[in-house]
Amino acid sequence: MEKERRHYVFRGSVQGVGFRYRASHAASMYGVTGWVCNRYDGSVEMEAQGQPEAIDQMVAVLRRDRYIFIEDMDVKVIPVQEDSGFHIRSGW
Repeated sequence: MEKERRHYVFRGSVQGVGFRYRASHAASMYGVTGWVCNRYDGSVEMEAQGQPEAIDQMVAVLRRDRYIFIEDMDVKVIPVQEDSGFHIRSGW
C-alpha cells in the first residue's frame, strides 16, 4: 500500500492539553511523518504522512486521550512530500 499525506484541523479542547506532544509521540509509534501546530483560533493543525492504517491509528490515539476532546475534525488528502520525522511547529 502506498503512503498518503493528510491535512487535519482539529477543534475542541485541543490546546493546552498536550495535543502536540501526544501527536508527536503517536507519530513516532506508528512511523508517521509530518508536523503539528497550534492555530490562533484555538484549533490544532496537522499534516500526517505514512501508511493509511498508521495515520488512522495515530488519530485514534489522540481521540482516546483522556485530556484531549476533539469536537470536530476536517481532513483532506494532499500530495505526498519528501520529509523525515514528525515536528512540533510553533503556532500562530
